[in-house]
Amino acid sequence: MPDSKVPQVKTTSLGIFKFLGFSLIGILAFFIPFEINGASSILLDHIVTYIRNSVPTFVTYFALIVLLLGAALPFYEKTWSKSITDMILSVFKVIGAVAGLMLVFDFGPAWLFEPDLGPYLYEKLIKPVSLLVPIGGVFLAFLVGYGLLEFIGVFMQPIMRPLFKTPGRSAIDAVASFVGSYSLGILITNRIYLEGKYTKREAAIIVTGFSTVSVTFMVVIAKTLELMDIWLTYFWVSLIITFTVTAITTRIPPISRIPNECAPGATPQPEKMIKKERFKHAWAEAMEVVNTTPALPQNIWINLRDGLRMVMNILPTIMSVGLLGMLLALYTPVFDVIGLIFYPFTWALQMPEPMLTAKAAALSVSEIFLPALIAAGSMEFTRFVVAVVSVSAILFFSAMIPCILSTEIKVSIPHLIFTWFVRVVLTLILVTPVAMILF
Repeated sequence: MPDSKVPQVKTTSLGIFKFLGFSLIGILAFFIPFEINGASSILLDHIVTYIRNSVPTFVTYFALIVLLLGAALPFYEKTWSKSITDMILSVFKVIGAVAGLMLVFDFGPAWLFEPDLGPYLYEKLIKPVSLLVPIGGVFLAFLVGYGLLEFIGVFMQPIMRPLFKTPGRSAIDAVASFVGSYSLGILITNRIYLEGKYTKREAAIIVTGFSTVSVTFMVVIAKTLELMDIWLTYFWVSLIITFTVTAITTRIPPISRIPNECAPGATPQPEKMIKKERFKHAWAEAMEVVNTTPALPQNIWINLRDGLRMVMNILPTIMSVGLLGMLLALYTPVFDVIGLIFYPFTWALQMPEPMLTAKAAALSVSEIFLPALIAAGSMEFTRFVVAVVSVSAILFFSAMIPCILSTEIKVSIPHLIFTWFVRVVLTLILVTPVAMILF
């Protein structure tokens, strides 16, 4: 494709201020960790933590209201009967809302109140996500609304296109997920897909390959598995293996067979292929976005509205599916049976604890922390492998898969499950020699 000419775009002092100033606010909110009260994290996480600590009762009831509204939404909008998947998810949302009511008002079966079940889910997932997604939506207006996405995208084309078959602008999604949150990464992807800047295949590659758990979640996994003494090694190995697996899965079914077409009703805005004068092109594209973006209050409202809608879609499902997954893991042999699928791989790779590793790998499809809980007392080799698998597998039913299903990208559940299986197998193959060198 011939190199595009640099477009002639009007540059004003106000436009430069918006691009530099507002984009900087977005960068500070999502990507720059700093220390407050002895805790090092990004601004968004500090804000959520401050709200949770300052008004814990409000957060408890706010999360419950979101659960109830989310459960009612499919019936109010009459979308619950659109498909079998919608019907199943709508039932799970009602179950999640009922479970939330029981936990908040302290009634119901005793097993629900076991520390590792209902209270764990509500405190560690439901309450943080209820704040993180809508507040993140506000800052998302600064990150993606004033040209930063397009500016960086021009420079990332030589990396993202050859490796992952996605536009350069998708680099923002990858970084947002690792530093911020997978839910925010998916929110960004869905927004850009609906704008016609990603095709369905590109969006599917991003949500199944980049939107992994954040650094904050990785720290929790590392602490649980007593790997903080090799934290940097664990972080970089997880990062490299996760994206290596993504580069492979983009080239094989089912992802490679997803239609390469834009969202229905969206005006296609494919990324221009730039090979020279990259800075001039990047600046022109950024200024073009700045000049057409709605006023700041309207832009914030649009992103806040999208964030509230997404959190209503995902929160009840996180509650119900997460609860089901944890019940199955703790009280039934279901995941022992599923683990047999991975046992031939862990045995062939000569892992020291092949059955335990296989079961932990199987658990990764239900909830991100369950593999760590199962492998907590194992050998260091096993703990390291499980920690990397937990990150690189990406897809799990307690939160990640409901997040994807709540978007307009519409990757089917069978495709998501098969992609999860392929990712786990590839991760086991790649991480084993690394673990052998380390331990």
